[in-house]
Amino acid sequence: MNILVVKANNRPSAEAISSRMYDTFMANLEGANVTTYDVFAEDMPFIGQDLFNAFGKLSEGLELTELEARLIAAKQKAMDAITAADVVVFAFPLWNLTIPAPLQVFIDYIYQAGFSFKYDENGQAVQLLTDKKAVILNARGGIYSAPEAAPMEMAVNYMKNVLGGVFGMQIVDEVIIEGHNAMPAQADAIVAEGLEKVKAAATKLSKQLV
Repeated sequence: MNILVVKANNRPSAEAISSRMYDTFMANLEGANVTTYDVFAEDMPFIGQDLFNAFGKLSEGLELTELEARLIAAKQKAMDAITAADVVVFAFPLWNLTIPAPLQVFIDYIYQAGFSFKYDENGQAVQLLTDKKAVILNARGGIYSAPEAAPMEMAVNYMKNVLGGVFGMQIVDEVIIEGHNAMPAQADAIVAEGLEKVKAAATKLSKQLV
């Protein structure tokens, strides 16, 4: 079984909880072919007119600019990584109520009609990645599970809506560590409990691979 782990935080583990979640998950995962896709380390230009220019040139057999070629290559690499994966694990923080920009670029690369979804003859969206499973690992310093704050949370909600709702991936596990910045006196206990849940998620997935 092929597992793709999308790492979306380049801060050191000593400072970033989602980086520690990634490290913990990787350390406790066994029995699989595991690949890490570090969105902060990859060459991932933003999607814009340059990409659409590149599509047009490709259809006409014209030469691409350096930026256009980088965009096409980066987009294809992301799609190839998803295609090869049976399970995709996303480890990411909540930054300013949403996901980090490089993770958004990764999602933009694979959010393509004909690849992750399509439209049927009635114009209805059809999910195309229903053979994939997903695991969500997220850290957020505030408390967003509270009813009054939940509508503001646009990281996990966004990822679940896209991965499960649009792409059709089966979200098989979700671990969220929250409140460690809001409640510093309890931070160590919050993080420790959360990392144990990450270990459990990795162990459970490993057992499914046997």
